[in-house]
Amino acid sequence: MNIITRYLLKEITLNVVFVMLALLGMFSFFDLVQELEDLGKGSYGLSKILAFVLLSAPGHIYEVMPVAVLVGCMYSIGQLARHSELVVLRVSGISLGNIAFLLLKVGLVFTLITFIVGELITPFSEKMAQRLRIKATESVVAQDFRSGLWVKDGNSFVNVEEVLPDAALLNIHIYEFDKSFKLRTISTAKRGQFENEAWNLKDVTQTFFDKDTIRSSHFTEANWRSLIRPELLNVLLVLPEKMSAWNLYSYINHLKLNKQKTTRYDVAIWSKLIYPLACLVMVVLALPFGFIQQRSGGASTKIFIGIMLGVLYQILNRVFVHLGLLNDWSPLLSAVTPTILFLIAGITMLYYVEQQ
Repeated sequence: MNIITRYLLKEITLNVVFVMLALLGMFSFFDLVQELEDLGKGSYGLSKILAFVLLSAPGHIYEVMPVAVLVGCMYSIGQLARHSELVVLRVSGISLGNIAFLLLKVGLVFTLITFIVGELITPFSEKMAQRLRIKATESVVAQDFRSGLWVKDGNSFVNVEEVLPDAALLNIHIYEFDKSFKLRTISTAKRGQFENEAWNLKDVTQTFFDKDTIRSSHFTEANWRSLIRPELLNVLLVLPEKMSAWNLYSYINHLKLNKQKTTRYDVAIWSKLIYPLACLVMVVLALPFGFIQQRSGGASTKIFIGIMLGVLYQILNRVFVHLGLLNDWSPLLSAVTPTILFLIAGITMLYYVEQQ
């Protein structure tokens, strides 16, 4: 049994890795072609484009891992079936459940890899990639409106015209209101840098609005304590789906403290927790294809079906995210539904195979 286990684990793991590398190469090539359009813009040369593509690779690994597991498992099981190895295993007393358990071990390994890449590597590499690109092309991080970025901070509304890649803020406007929403002060600063748990503002002008008077003061330097942290600005660099669960949790808390809607990020954090489990689901979905029409269909057919199912899974994920946001569904429901549907499909096919 140990020999069989090692053999199956080796074959399936190698095929999954090969498929993952093929998909990673394809997506990296698309990234390269897209980035070549900005070649020569600022200091964005070929070396920096290649660095950007390399830093973007972990994000693609995270995205394609379930598809790689599905295609790799389908191909491996198809080859075993084609050479009658699955029949020999079952005749030898190894049940379908035992084979599924062995395959789930492979799925569990790739589940852990997906979680580690998504939590520890992708957020960091994606942030570095975007900072490198923004700095090289002499762009700014945030320019949501013509007036720049707007953030609610307690009873204040903050307008930042530019956010630089090092999280420095340029041309800051802080509008502070009292509890009855009457304007109390307007503070402007040329630049802000986060130091010692506070923003160090340079060239600050503060205007106070009293009952019947308006007065202004100027400061060369001032400290501003705010709920806004550089970590929260990562949301401007990294898509929510590529942020770490911890950063998403921190940003959700910030939005809740300011009584802002968090649905977009609630869905993202649930997806971060559920998406790695898709590797296990893909193993369950791939297993029946080794027993259905064992003698028919070559490797190319298995690969094609696997890719189509993987694409369908990714499409359903995005569709349910957008439907959840539009219809205000439960974030957990929006995130978990595609995975549950594929799990049900896999279990149903396994049951059908077992009855044959």
